[in-house]
Amino acid sequence: MAWQHSISEGWITTWPVLTEATYLPAKRLAPAAAIDLLQDAVDGNILVWDIPPAEAKTMPALMKRYSKLPMDLADASLVLLAEHLGHGRILTTDERDFGTYRFKSRKPFENLMLQV
Repeated sequence: MAWQHSISEGWITTWPVLTEATYLPAKRLAPAAAIDLLQDAVDGNILVWDIPPAEAKTMPALMKRYSKLPMDLADASLVLLAEHLGHGRILTTDERDFGTYRFKSRKPFENLMLQV
């Protein structure tokens, strides 16, 4: 599977995504799952990209463009990350939104979760 290959490459995310990703396990599973995920980020096993302020200024317009979905802060941060990295390889269960979003205004995301 493509996502298994991404594990060996390393993973990168943003603080808004990490916030969501730690909230859900803590609420639905156990606080230990959220703590473990945060520990992986703190230890550098998951890179966390700090959105430069100049790029963050584009987020409201991006969220406005996709307001019918709607786009949240975490999703907007991932679109900016794709633009920064120059590729849209993503691991997500959010097929609908990331099937619609475009980075660099026209490039589609490649959802590694959907590739077998």
